[in-house]
Amino acid sequence: MRGARAAAALLVLACTACAPKIKYEAPAAPTAPEFKENADWKPAQPRDADVRGPWWDVFGDATLASLEQRVDVSNQTLKIAEAQFAQARALVRGARANRFPQVTAAPSASTARSSANRAVATFHDPFTDIVVPLDASYEADVWGRLRGIVEASRTAAQATAADLETARLSLHAELAIDYYALRGLDRERQLLDAAVDAFAQALDLTQNRFRGGLASGADVAQAETQLETTRVQAVDVGVQRAALEHAVAALVGEPASTFSLPPLPLDAAPPGVPVGVPSELLERRADVAAAERRVASAFAQVGVTQAAYYPVLTLSGAVGFESSSFGSLLSSASAFWSAGPAALVNVLDFGRRRAANEQARAAYDAAAAAYRETVLSAFREVEDQLAALRVLEQEATIQDRAVAAAERSLALANNRYRGGVASYLEVITAQSFALGNERAAVNLLTRRMTATVLLLKGLGGNWRAATLPTVASSLE
Repeated sequence: MRGARAAAALLVLACTACAPKIKYEAPAAPTAPEFKENADWKPAQPRDADVRGPWWDVFGDATLASLEQRVDVSNQTLKIAEAQFAQARALVRGARANRFPQVTAAPSASTARSSANRAVATFHDPFTDIVVPLDASYEADVWGRLRGIVEASRTAAQATAADLETARLSLHAELAIDYYALRGLDRERQLLDAAVDAFAQALDLTQNRFRGGLASGADVAQAETQLETTRVQAVDVGVQRAALEHAVAALVGEPASTFSLPPLPLDAAPPGVPVGVPSELLERRADVAAAERRVASAFAQVGVTQAAYYPVLTLSGAVGFESSSFGSLLSSASAFWSAGPAALVNVLDFGRRRAANEQARAAYDAAAAAYRETVLSAFREVEDQLAALRVLEQEATIQDRAVAAAERSLALANNRYRGGVASYLEVITAQSFALGNERAAVNLLTRRMTATVLLLKGLGGNWRAATLPTVASSLE
């Protein structure tokens, strides 16, 4: 008996030595030493080399921070992603359970009578059979098939965890974009309301001049047209603002009917963002981490299909009691047991295993290509927003000069009109240019804030791949 056990142990060790061993390595991804669009661009407010704490804190906006905190608690899209991660974790636990012995119990009691007309008749009397068995089976994972299944499910669960963080970042960024777009509209409404007040005063002045014979009826009509047109524009801003307010309500998980944000005109310049170097994106982007984990999962699945070429070795046993009556069921004479190994060898499958292996290898190649594409997209998104911030900053500087020039032109036109040396058309033209340039400046500021949010999103916020769940933490 001992010799048989020793032989079985040696056989298992020999099979293990023959098992295929392939080490996983993450696919190589193209990187650059620095961001091209960041070479000559310096943030207005240099900060540390990394975003610390919630990434939206760089804006220093308490209202935005309070809204962002509600996303993690109440957003339903995020709840869906969290539930999907919980499913993935359960799959890992299920895969790990296959590596342990499976023990089952199936007690039964039956009464039967054999036919006396059977070809081999034993007895014709009814009999009772009571069985209380305990069966155990264990698959010896000498080829790594079960380990590969566990690894595939574990890395897939890590990818799902990274997907959760990608969804979280996207929702937070969407909220920040909607919030600053709303604040930009508040600033635009403030400008339009101020213009309405100024145009109303100009209409009063023109009407007084008309009554004094110093202005024509055409001047009065033009002033009135300018005033009412601007009022329409001010009212129309409310349509976009309401839609953005409703969008923010949905993001924080509150019905639009019960949610409101008080007007808060946008006036702060966008903060400086620590960009770092391109190679850091491989650790800072959750979508890149998810793509890499899916490559690892596909790689593990290749190993599973390779293990299918080898026999499945199973150790099984049974123990229990069987008797024709309950009284003698637990006696020593009623005990039974059995134990022994078994091997399942797939002798002929007409290429089924080869097809499965080729399919797994193709899936790995696709996952690797998707990983590299995700890395390239990450670099592109960061470069896009760096370029946008650089160009928009230059544009804002020029726009500020245009606003100042338009205000001077308007002041001169008003003075010339009061002095009787210019028509009211000159005043209206100057008013239109001044208001248009002020609204353009607000639009540029809103676009700069949006580009800053998108840059932070492109950089991965404050996430790190090191925070992915592992076996020792929350994955199993």
